[in-house]
Amino acid sequence: MKFAQIIDFETERIDEVRDLMRSYEERARSQERTGAPDSRTLLKDRAHPNRYLAVVEFDSYEAAMANSEAPETTELARQLSTLMTRPPVYIDCDVQDRQTLG
Repeated sequence: MKFAQIIDFETERIDEVRDLMRSYEERARSQERTGAPDSRTLLKDRAHPNRYLAVVEFDSYEAAMANSEAPETTELARQLSTLMTRPPVYIDCDVQDRQTLG
């Protein structure tokens, strides 16, 4: 079953957050690392200008946990935390239905 993690965070430095995430994802793809995310969507809260939600999808819960335990992911989390104005909130979800419309 597909798995998604939603990361709710606030930052005034979103460009730096984006750069770190893109760099991390490029390295994960080039290394073909086990458990690497399938996709990521970054959302901006219209009601709260510095609040963002990152929706990260994985093949499975197990793949997400393998990714979470990777040293690269630990380092990414450490670097991102320095750019955030509050600690992130993580929400773990099993994907029940996903449609691409259009």
